[in-house]
Amino acid sequence: MNEDFLLRRILQLSRLPLLLGLLVLSGCDVKEKQSNQQVRIQHRGELRVGTLYHPLYYFLRDEQEEGLDYELARLFADELGVNLRMVPAYSLEELFVLLDEGKVDMLAAGLTSTPLRRRQYRFGPSLYEVAQTLVYRKGESRPREPGQIAGEIRVLAGSSQAEWLHRLQQQRPELHWETRRDADAEDLLRQVAEGRTDHTLVEDTLLARTQRYYPNVEAAFTLSEPQPVAWVLDQRDDDSLFGRMLDFFDQQQREGTLARLNEKYFGHIQDFDYVDTRTFLRRAEDVLPRYQPLFERYAGELDWRLLAAISYQESHWDPEARSYTGVRGMMMLTEDTAKQVGVADRLDPEQSIRGGAQYLASLIERLPDAIPADEKVWFALAAYNLGLGHLLDVRRLTRLRDQDPNAWAQVKDNLPLLHQPQWHSKTRYGYARGREAQKFVNNIRQYYQSLLWLNNQGTDPGLATAQLDGAAARPGL
Repeated sequence: MNEDFLLRRILQLSRLPLLLGLLVLSGCDVKEKQSNQQVRIQHRGELRVGTLYHPLYYFLRDEQEEGLDYELARLFADELGVNLRMVPAYSLEELFVLLDEGKVDMLAAGLTSTPLRRRQYRFGPSLYEVAQTLVYRKGESRPREPGQIAGEIRVLAGSSQAEWLHRLQQQRPELHWETRRDADAEDLLRQVAEGRTDHTLVEDTLLARTQRYYPNVEAAFTLSEPQPVAWVLDQRDDDSLFGRMLDFFDQQQREGTLARLNEKYFGHIQDFDYVDTRTFLRRAEDVLPRYQPLFERYAGELDWRLLAAISYQESHWDPEARSYTGVRGMMMLTEDTAKQVGVADRLDPEQSIRGGAQYLASLIERLPDAIPADEKVWFALAAYNLGLGHLLDVRRLTRLRDQDPNAWAQVKDNLPLLHQPQWHSKTRYGYARGREAQKFVNNIRQYYQSLLWLNNQGTDPGLATAQLDGAAARPGL
């Protein structure tokens, strides 16, 4: 939260006791308005939860709501016996205003408990912990402590990172940074990767998740001890909802729900593996021959090598692969998609490959005929990754920008708009990981071309790997 912004809000709210006293004197029934918060929610029949669109907090996939905070909030609403309504904001500052003005009952958006925030808000039990990490671009000079930071730092306006820099500036007055309202944390990491800024400050968990898309960003050093991430309540309210929240989290802890969700959304981080050409060629030599007959059998009208490229991007041809979103197997099918295509066991390679091929074919079939036949597959792959609804949203945004929604080159360039509030607020399905889908399709095309080259030229993958290793060993190549 921007320090000046928070101080203004605190000063405004500090006048509330006087105002409430005046209202009582004038005959208004303030006591009724300040009645038990839990009772009010149950009388309303709805728990209103402020959040941000984010692959960890809340997003839509195949028109289904997902996210760690969403899953827990849904369980909490069930515990209260009410419906859940997620209320997305488009910036951190807007999010806190929703709570200040009573438009939501609580916030669930990966918010860290900081000293300045605790002056105004009440934090629930810790969901997990994060450490603030300074990020730089590989190949540039690496600072190892705050005194060595040179160049520009960009952080989000209203963020805990901006608050941390304000505190650090008290010891280091020379420290300067820029706050941005037109981006999210992943945007800032991309700007570092592209050399558009020197540094950013993000949570260590986000950096670990994002390095697979921007492998040339790296942690310089950690600036803080781990900080708890928790739900947020307005401290002006009574203790009824907070008390129920404490009981709820105690129960989820005992039942193992919190451990399951942390594994689902963070378990992949320690298994992160950089995808490079040598790894791909080695797997093409050692692993692909086991599954090639299955790709050929179930490809249908698709090229089996395309199907194999999708599977490599999804799972590295690992039948037991799983992602933080809970998708599983060779083709990384969700539970809903598996049911849709008749897959009973997502970890069975044959069922997974058959189901993935069937699902991709169905997406191609559902695309408008106006899209050229030779480009439909790229549209379908984007839909495979982020859902058909989000793909249709991008086509609409492309049309709004007076571009061709049937040309993959133009739609592809507009996928990142789904990260930007000024654009995804205009869509039906909202925020989506558009850059991930963009990278997903581009990677598959590269793997596909590599398989075409290996197959058509009759090249031994092992020989190609050896050539790459030899080239890497020769200076200047």
